[in-house]
Amino acid sequence: MFGADAVYHRVIDLDEVLRHRSLFLFGARQTGKSTLVHQRFPDAVFYDLLEADTFRELSARPEYMRQTVPAGTKLVVIDEIQRLPGLLDEVHLMIERDKELRFVLTGSSARKLMRGGANLLAGRAWVARLHPLVSAEVGAGRMLERLDRGSLPAVLDSGLPREELKAYVGTYLQEEIRAEGLTRSIENFSRFLTVAATCNGEQLNYTAVGSDAGVPPRTVREYFQILEDTLLGYQLPAYRKTVKRKPVATSKFFFFDVGVANTLLKRSEVVPGSETFGKALEHLVFLEIRAKLDYSRADLPLTYWRSLSGTEVDFLAGDRVAIEVKAKHRVTRREQAGLRALAEELDLERKLIVCNEPRRRWDEDIEVVPVEEFLSDLWAGRIF
Repeated sequence: MFGADAVYHRVIDLDEVLRHRSLFLFGARQTGKSTLVHQRFPDAVFYDLLEADTFRELSARPEYMRQTVPAGTKLVVIDEIQRLPGLLDEVHLMIERDKELRFVLTGSSARKLMRGGANLLAGRAWVARLHPLVSAEVGAGRMLERLDRGSLPAVLDSGLPREELKAYVGTYLQEEIRAEGLTRSIENFSRFLTVAATCNGEQLNYTAVGSDAGVPPRTVREYFQILEDTLLGYQLPAYRKTVKRKPVATSKFFFFDVGVANTLLKRSEVVPGSETFGKALEHLVFLEIRAKLDYSRADLPLTYWRSLSGTEVDFLAGDRVAIEVKAKHRVTRREQAGLRALAEELDLERKLIVCNEPRRRWDEDIEVVPVEEFLSDLWAGRIF
């Protein structure tokens, strides 16, 4: 039984990074960054920049941190580092003076650091990203819940998940956008966010989104960049190396959590067999693949492929593993057309259809895999 105080074993390996370097740990609000670092590093020295007194002291005197870290300390955690980017100069100095000292620097927005000229420690800290919960952390039995309410820990285990999600979207607009001054008009951005949700899992069309949201296409492009910089979404690039069939070049966009997208779209309950179920399933599989690649620190590009004639494959990992997602209980040859067309262009090692069939089977060289079995294989390292 899960509840609001459920404790999950997160699969991200922070210790391996810390053996080599300090660490920026980025993740959207409520993905569990603070909980994770307190669980993993109970003996670290902590500075939480959401605490008003800590923020005031360090913003007035950044050197106060250097003066208060006890001699012999091996690990310092600074929570919400984007609130005080100037503190990174002190971090840099301390790392230079003590080669054994490590920092974990968490943040819910990389925008201020990456675009504000902050000291990013010149390679002395690597970057990791914490995602919402994944199947390896919650178990396969909660898939329907996750397709409906998403995978943020506080939402997934809430007795009132829809209210939590509504509050989350409102909090994001107020705290991330307004407080950081990322856009001049919160009203325009709010309209854009609603329209952007209709693009979830679809090819981006800045002109169409701008027309519906009442803002210029150039502003729409900037707004999508804000969503990426504040860790609320990803662009999925198009694979463009095919020759026989000319590919499209436009990226797709996915929000970082299925429940957040559902809330922005005002979707009612996601029911198996519905169109929304199929879209949510593709979205969830994308997020699991993206998280696996990030947690494995795999240098493997993730793309999708679509020809100008409309033949498509949902996901392509590198040049060798192609994955199509179908919410059907029986996959026919028709659903295999995209994979077979792409196989004529690339020397694919594996061609998978992830679906709701009850058992794994092979149709010639195409693997038809139940979604829960696919996710188990993914996190066991058996997909790539």
